[in-house]
Parts: sequence; structure tokens; C-alpha cells
Amino acid sequence: MAKAEKEKELNFEEAMDRLEEIVSELENGDVPLEKAIDLFQQGMKLSQVCGSKLEQVERKIEMIVEEDGELRKKPFDASESGGSID
Repeated sequence: MAKAEKEKELNFEEAMDRLEEIVSELENGDVPLEKAIDLFQQGMKLSQVCGSKLEQVERKIEMIVEEDGELRKKPFDASESGGSID
């Protein structure tokens, strides 16, 4: 199984955990150049996987709002949620 296929199978949390590991390794600075380049490439792919998963969730969050007894889809607007997500 290729790395790209394996990364696509990761769930969001797993991809983020691996991305954090990669960032930590790169920040440590004790990584040989070739490995640093490989880690950076893996990190970019994981970042794309996470971004794609977030886009999927955002589409699902096109909120279904009950208005006057009817269900209507309403695009998600982060500003309506009160700002920060803590």
C-alpha cells in the first residue's frame, strides 16, 4: 500500500497527531536534511488530507435549521457561532 493511500485512510485526528509529530521532529532540528525534506513532504500531504476532511465536514455542517416546521439547509457561518471555537 502506497503512503498516499495510507494517509487517505487516516481519520482527521490520526492525521493531525502524525502532523504534530512531524512538526515536533522538524522543530527539534536534529534531523538530517534528506529526512527533513521527506518529513516536510509527508506533512504537506497530511495537511492536504486534513484540509480535505475539514471541507467535507463544512459541507455537512450546511446547517439544517428548523424554521416554521420546515427543514431548510442554511450555509454554515462561523461568525454566527460567537466567534472563537474553544
